Amino acid sequence: MVPGLAAVGVVGLVVRVGLLAVLGALIGPARGALLTAAAALAAAGLACAVLVPRWWYGVHRWEVTDDAVYVRTGFLVQEWRVAPMSRIQTVDTVRGPLEQLFRLATVTVTTASAKGAVHLRGLDRDTAAALAERLTRITQSTPGDAT
Repeated sequence: MVPGLAAVGVVGLVVRVGLLAVLGALIGPARGALLTAAAALAAAGLACAVLVPRWWYGVHRWEVTDDAVYVRTGFLVQEWRVAPMSRIQTVDTVRGPLEQLFRLATVTVTTASAKGAVHLRGLDRDTAAALAERLTRITQSTPGDAT
């Protein structure tokens, strides 16, 4: 996860805290509870904005070699996936609205595996495009039928 991806969460947090604050200002009888909830949510969100990127960098890894794509995810239960180049069927780059806002992208590597696709999330847009192009080039020159 790159710092920009944490910013996506911060945008959602600011909207929620703002909504609670506005409701607190408008609804007199619930003002104390709503403003307390807004403050608690803001404090929890600030802690998460600081801690989540550090956690993400600590447990999520990916690497691409000429032989395979390696991805490690998870915190309590870690998963290590290896997608050999000969098993890769498609390489897609996806950019949702918030990813576009923060110049991020997700590279999805679809393989001939029952486990499903491998996702490389939160990549810089240019890094994702270069990675997709590199994977496409390597898989085209790799023998095998991806089944």
